[in-house]
Parts: sequence; C-alpha cells; structure tokens
Amino acid sequence: MWHHYYTVTSLDEALALLAERQATARIIAGATDLMLELERGTRRGVETLIDVTRVPGQAEITLDGAGWIHLGPLVTHNQCVASKLIVEHALPLAQACWEVGAPQIRNRATVAGNVITASPANDTITPLMALDAVITLTSTRGQRQVPLREFYLGVRRTVMTPDELLTDIAFLALPAHAKGMFIKLGLRRAQAISMMNVAVILEWDWVEGHARTAQLIRNARVALGAVAPTIVRAPAAEAYLAGKTLTAETIAQAGLLAQAVAQPIDDVRAPADYRQDMVRVITQRALRTIAQDAEQGLLPDKPVLLWGAHAGQPAQKIEKPNGPGAVAPIVMRVNGREVTTTNAHDKSLLRLLREEAHLTGTKEGCAEGECGACTVFMDGAAVMSCLVPAPRAHGAQIVTIEGLSTPGQLHPLQQAFIDTGAVQCGYCTPGFIMAGAKLLEERPHPTLPEIEQALTGNLCRCTGYYKILAALAQAGRPS
Repeated sequence: MWHHYYTVTSLDEALALLAERQATARIIAGATDLMLELERGTRRGVETLIDVTRVPGQAEITLDGAGWIHLGPLVTHNQCVASKLIVEHALPLAQACWEVGAPQIRNRATVAGNVITASPANDTITPLMALDAVITLTSTRGQRQVPLREFYLGVRRTVMTPDELLTDIAFLALPAHAKGMFIKLGLRRAQAISMMNVAVILEWDWVEGHARTAQLIRNARVALGAVAPTIVRAPAAEAYLAGKTLTAETIAQAGLLAQAVAQPIDDVRAPADYRQDMVRVITQRALRTIAQDAEQGLLPDKPVLLWGAHAGQPAQKIEKPNGPGAVAPIVMRVNGREVTTTNAHDKSLLRLLREEAHLTGTKEGCAEGECGACTVFMDGAAVMSCLVPAPRAHGAQIVTIEGLSTPGQLHPLQQAFIDTGAVQCGYCTPGFIMAGAKLLEERPHPTLPEIEQALTGNLCRCTGYYKILAALAQAGRPS
C-alpha cells in the first residue's frame, strides 16, 4: 500500500520529510481513515507514510493562562472523552468524541485526523466549529494560525499545503455561564456515520433572582454537520437567539432558522428532505435539553474506554524507532514472545499477525474497523488491528486471543462463553472476548450498560448477542 514508512521522534523530522516528499507523503497518527483510503485505492499517489505517534508531548490536553484549551495533534477521541477539562469546559466536544466509532477506534483515532479528513459528516468538527476553534499549521517555512471556519474549501478539501502539519487545535474554555451540547442522528446507536449532527452553545447574561430558563441569551452558536459540503454555522438562528429566553416559541423559531441554512444531499443514509427536517428537530431538541439542564445527554459519568487498568491514561510506549524501507525489521512482543519480520512493512497489523506470526485466531471480518473481529491489545489498549499499520507495532506489546489464556487455564470470559453457549459459528468470538476481557480489566464487575458500551465495536451475525451479554455478566459477577 506504501513504499516507505518513517517513524520519527520529533516534529522537525516530520516537517523535513514533508518538505522533501510533498504530496507523495502522508502523516499518520491513528491512521483509521488513511488505512481505509489506501486499502480502497481512494488515496492515490501516496508512497511514504510518516508516523508521528512516537513524538513525545504531542498527546496533551492543556489549559493556558489566557483560558484557551489546546489539543495536541496526537490527542485521541477517548482522551477527550476521559478529560475532566474537556467535559467541564467543552462538553459538546466530549460528546462528539464519544459518538465516534467504537472504543477500539477511539483509542487510535485522533481529533486532528478527524479535522484534516474534512468530511462534513465528521462528528468532532461540528463542536469545534461552534467553539470557534483555531488550528495551527506548521511547515519548514514557519507557522500560521487558521480559524476553523476558514479551513475548509469543500468536501475533503482544506487550505493545508502538502508540506504542512497540524500541530495544535485551540479554543476558549466555556465559562460558567455557558452551556452546550452535541447531538448526532445516525442509523444505529454506534459505529454510524452521521446523517446529520448539531452542536449548540449558549452564553447567558445572569439576572439575579431568575432561573436560567428566564435568562437572556447573550451569545448563541449553532453548528450543523452532514447537511452541506462543509460544516456550517446557522447565523440567522444565532442572531435570533441573542437577547431571547428559551421559551417554547423561541426554540421552535430557532429550529426553523437553522433548517433554512441546510443544503443536504440524497445518499444511502438518508434523503435530503429528511435530513433538512431533522435539522429543525435536532436543533430544537438540543435547545430544549439545555433549557432543562440535561445537556450531559448520553455521555456516561464513567465511560468505558477499553484502556484496561491504566488509571485513566492510555498506555503509551516510546521505543527506539524503526528505519524506513521494505527491509526494515519489525520487532515486537506478541503474547510474551519476540516476533521479528521483514515481510510486513506495507501490511496492516492484522495481516502481520495472521501471515507472518501465524496467529490466525485474530479474524478479518471487514478490514474496515466495522466488525471488531480483529480486536487485539496494543500496549495495553484494545484496538482494531486491521486499521493499524504493521510498522507501528515495532517495539510494541501485542496480545491476541491466543495469549489470553494461560497453560491449562482458560480466561474466565472464555469459560463463560462456553458455559452460556455464546458461540455459534465462532468467527466473531475472538473479537468479542478480547473486548470483553479488556472491559473486565477496566471494570471487574461491569453493569449491563457498561457491557453494551464495551461491545459497540463488535458485530455478530448469528447469535443475537443475548448470550454474549450473558457471558460477560457471568464473568463479571462478584464471586
């Protein structure tokens, strides 16, 4: 799929390679979008991948002295979901990150990658647009800051030049008198591309002696996704809300004004007229929810991350990077033993495990990160191995289904699958067990909603899920 793979340990190295290779090179971090594009042949002319995941200090979420929140280019969706700073001062972004893919995807996919991919259906762009985010683009020529509203030129088109790297996403933390939320409409509860989505942020002028619903709105921001070639704001609705209170009449009119800005298309997910009507419905729903002080919405207080027992932080290892080229060896520890190969520089981790390490328990169900059959642990976190470039595993600790049990002793979840009859054809079983085992490491006695959260990235085509849920419940039952 590519000819050269460079693992760099500084941004300067990455920028020098971009300056040299230009349009034939791509930066990768999570790679969850890029791997699909390369596999499907929709991203042509890419000869070099530049892996920046080993650059230290780039996966930080920080608050500066001026009240700006900064996301480094390696910040993942699950890091935002788990960040108290984001939840308390940029709730719509945390909610959008929670809606992206499944836990295994969110452990790899970066917010910066979502921004750069530039699909109008990408969930995190909508709240960042409502937050008036500013991004920093860096090249060997210097830096420039671009307001996100000026970043997009059309569907999957941006102002970035081939030699630039996104190095920062920044926005002002929402003050105490501001509230907001993100709502997504999809065809299913998880692993769904948006039919449309909305992010609403309201700031109030406080008037002593009144409830919030009686406050005057000082400033309103309404952003809409998947209803135009780019994420759009609804300026007429924003202007109308300013100076108003959130009455039923105000909410109804704001929804109609937001609807007017939408220019959706017909596609396989929804017809245009349905999307247009849903803009009104979902905008009104967001405003009503904020008026009821219920904007936390579907974001759990303790979301399942499939990070295991890493104390709320994803496991990150910084190893000596590998060299570029077809003959560079990939050396990793798989199920406790060292595996070395020189035949996988242009493969996914899934294919390395199956074809080079001969560990065929990890299955290829879709090769698109949709089914979860290829779930493995990489440096402690659950990931979809079909979306991980094999060279990224150099120096990493990998656990597959073959390494989950000990000699003569099945993992408790494996035994529970047998006891409850949770296996039918068995093809999806390794992925379910890997996701479930990581959940039990993270939450030894999970609730049913937590079990359901953990398995949102895994599909089964024959058992109907009930016995799988029962197996997880049995394995997590206090002894």
